[in-house]
Amino acid sequence: MSNHIITKYPFTGEVLAEYKYQSNEEISQCLLKSQGTFEKWKKGSILSRTKLLDKLSLILIERKEEYANLITQEMGKPYKESIAEIEKCVWLIDFYSKNAEEFLADELIETEAQESFISYDPLGCILGIMPWNYPFWQVFRFAIPTLTAGNTAILKHANNVTGCALAIQDLFRTAGYPASCFQTIIATHKQVEKIIKNDIVKAVSLTGSEKAGRTVARIAGQYLKKTVLELGGNNACIILKDADLNTHIETIVKARMQNAGQSCIAAKRFIVVEEIYEEFLKEFKEELKKIKFGAPLDPKTELSTMAREDLAEEVQRQVDESINQGAKVYLGNKREKAFYEPTILIDVKPGMPAFDEEVFGPVAAVTKAKNQEHAFELAENSNFGLGTMVFTENIEATRKQIGNIQDGAFFINELVKSDPRLPFGGTKASGYGRELSREGILEFVNKKTVYIK
Repeated sequence: MSNHIITKYPFTGEVLAEYKYQSNEEISQCLLKSQGTFEKWKKGSILSRTKLLDKLSLILIERKEEYANLITQEMGKPYKESIAEIEKCVWLIDFYSKNAEEFLADELIETEAQESFISYDPLGCILGIMPWNYPFWQVFRFAIPTLTAGNTAILKHANNVTGCALAIQDLFRTAGYPASCFQTIIATHKQVEKIIKNDIVKAVSLTGSEKAGRTVARIAGQYLKKTVLELGGNNACIILKDADLNTHIETIVKARMQNAGQSCIAAKRFIVVEEIYEEFLKEFKEELKKIKFGAPLDPKTELSTMAREDLAEEVQRQVDESINQGAKVYLGNKREKAFYEPTILIDVKPGMPAFDEEVFGPVAAVTKAKNQEHAFELAENSNFGLGTMVFTENIEATRKQIGNIQDGAFFINELVKSDPRLPFGGTKASGYGRELSREGILEFVNKKTVYIK
């Protein structure tokens, strides 16, 4: 294994930078510093932490073009989407700046005691293992509530966005956070395993693949450490016969093609009742053709390359195997290196990779349902449980289906998306635990019962 990481611009293959993995001794020092900082950081007031959030927000706003460029260069996201990602981080920071004090306040409980309450105390050093597809957003939704609750954080980011990882570390320090409050490490998988086992690390938050989640959960479980796992998904997008396609088709296409389809919460399985099936295919195809393809750094570009060539190759495998099992290409299905043409697969059925697996690229798998009941049965036929979206005009009838879908989210007439105000997470192979909202900031605290007589 190489002792270096080389980052590349996916659109051209141009080398951006080279980074050396840290030694075991350097990582040990990071952990010791994190623990030392925690002893002081946990004693500070919540107000002092939210003031730092305000500084962080201002710096992000001032430098958003710089950070958006970095995101786009490292993982190929269109520049306009990178700008939106930074702006969403600002929204997240401002949300916790306004609400953290209330979320973390002692919760009084009336008992026979003179005084009894729940105290929300930080745990210590928390390890965050984060993915490349939203290099700033994924880190911030882990780090902001975690640090604001009084913990310290160690970040192990995806190798291909190492520049973003180091920029985020610098950002926290520039905002005035103690130097070892938030640290980025450049580590191998073996080193990460040792970090999880280290007594200094109290819990782990991972956003990534199901395979990575199972590995981290197994290691952390051996050492009785809490984990929050946000893993893959193959979200169903149900199109009922009364769906208003004129109003919603742009949203439906965006639900699959945003970030070149490289999103855990993207619509991946389009389950369409037969009465509207042909109309849906026609409208979806026409809307797809409007998407502007180009170089990621061009502000007009709406869809570009995938983040790496091997990722595009994996999508190709899933599509090819599905075609071999009877699926048909309705549009697209051309690949050149890391670019994968927006694709519509039809006649997709359970048992095919395009239905059963998470296809992490710009491929819409379309399945025909006999009726509404069949559509919801197909939607629930999944090992994943991140989110479901339904497009219909009959809101009241669809409300009755909420309890029948065992996902972490249920959206009607909107694409599944994360919002700082709402809890985010999944069920089944999509993981467990919640990020964002009050739920997210209470994941890495000790909910301590205090009883005074």
